[in-house]
Amino acid sequence: MDVRIQSIHFDASEQLQAFIQKKVSKLEKYYEDIKKVEVSLKVIKPEAAVNKEAGIKILVPNGEFYASKVCDTFEEAIDLNIEALEKQLVKYKEKQRNK
Repeated sequence: MDVRIQSIHFDASEQLQAFIQKKVSKLEKYYEDIKKVEVSLKVIKPEAAVNKEAGIKILVPNGEFYASKVCDTFEEAIDLNIEALEKQLVKYKEKQRNK
């Protein structure tokens, strides 16, 4: 699984990147054949409180999944995205099984 982290208009800390890697690797429990994960981090209007946007795109054979959240912290946004993507992957896997 190839994980790409793109931070727009700032540099993501090593700690944040390690956190993302750890969280994203857990998605393989839900679907084994994940080819690539693209994470984009963006700070929207720095003066706003809830200004950290994280988007995660997962590429699997014959499909892709996307989740994007805006929160106080990138960690919180990543957590919420991972939850949303877990649900998407479980649904997708069930559909595959039923074919």
